[in-house]
Amino acid sequence: MNKYTKPNFETSALITIDTQRDTLEGQPLEIKGTSDALPRMKILLDFYRKNQLPIIHIVRIYKPDGSNVDLCRKELVENGAALLAEDSIGAELARELFDNDSVRYNTKLLLEGGIQKISDNEVIIYKPRWGAFYNTPLDDYLKSLNVNTLVFSGCNFPNCPRTSIYEASERDYKVVLAEDALSGLYEQGIKELENIDVLVETTVNIIKKANV
Repeated sequence: MNKYTKPNFETSALITIDTQRDTLEGQPLEIKGTSDALPRMKILLDFYRKNQLPIIHIVRIYKPDGSNVDLCRKELVENGAALLAEDSIGAELARELFDNDSVRYNTKLLLEGGIQKISDNEVIIYKPRWGAFYNTPLDDYLKSLNVNTLVFSGCNFPNCPRTSIYEASERDYKVVLAEDALSGLYEQGIKELENIDVLVETTVNIIKKANV
């Protein structure tokens, strides 16, 4: 890493990607490894909560008529597949990310492009496609907080996390990936991220570096 890409954890935000109940083990959109990664995600979340650093949960929500669904799943949803469905319990964030089961979406606000605040430092943002920055208020929100470093965790690296990481890099954020708080990561993906100076580290090591 160099002086431009070295993370600054004091001005960082933690981002979870698509860690929703439908993606967990035994659910309609199960992504292998997401349930197993939940304990490390919770450790990171608790660290950020304790230190009053920003947390952004990025989520997908599909309307039953398929009107906001990406093309690869649009026909499935139009034909009745209940995937991340609007106002369903399956679209909600995994309960394991919180100390209780009280967090629920303000679906209307999210689908209209708003930011749902769930605590002083923790919010939810809806994204309409793979990337967390595409047609979302994420970049403006991060800039309003003077965030320059993003720590990524969540669901299914090949799709939404990878896209979001590259979007972050092209916006000149310093990027960290919590490799054990993420599903779907593979060796070639790690090499490609390291080639653009993304710091790929375990949850324990990220917290150690952040505490320096």
